[in-house]
Amino acid sequence: MLTVAGMGPGNLALMTPQAQEAVAQAEVLVGGKRHLAQFPDFAGQRRALDADIPALLAWLEKNMARNIVVLASGDPLFYGIGTRLVAHFGIEQLRIIPGISAAQYLCSRTGIDMNDIWLTSSHGRDVDFDALARASKVAMVTDARCGPKVIADALLARGAEKRWLVIGENLGMDNERIHRLRPAEVQAHYEMNVVVILDER
Repeated sequence: MLTVAGMGPGNLALMTPQAQEAVAQAEVLVGGKRHLAQFPDFAGQRRALDADIPALLAWLEKNMARNIVVLASGDPLFYGIGTRLVAHFGIEQLRIIPGISAAQYLCSRTGIDMNDIWLTSSHGRDVDFDALARASKVAMVTDARCGPKVIADALLARGAEKRWLVIGENLGMDNERIHRLRPAEVQAHYEMNVVVILDER
């Protein structure tokens, strides 16, 4: 069986009991180095999840008879590996265990209402900064190419200097930091983060 388990924002206390139970029963754990390191007592096989997704898919196809758990950051289907695996294998061959997304976690820590939020990501995609500047509330999972400073500069260039950027760094971990800044106040570097952009005066 192939299971995709959401890890939540990074702290195992935020991983659901169902996902933790799946890991405990797995023969093989697949995940990023940071994820695999959180299970030092796991006695089965480990396989690193890297940028070579086609190689991973080919390996999974050959090992579908084994009890494999793929660890996913946050929620597997929120701009995560789960989407790619469903597209490749079909949901009939998978079990998806949801997790708390970083966007959900940041909103819960800051009291931001999610009912009217636009959820998006900059991972491997071209960002429509014009649409971003027009939106009243956006949560964006960022990457090294398009982080808080790039977003802030794009907002300033479009006259959206009164927006707020709520930046969550290392969410769920011991070194978690949350900032609420105007675009002009955003610094050049933040560690692993998610950003909420608010049109609130």
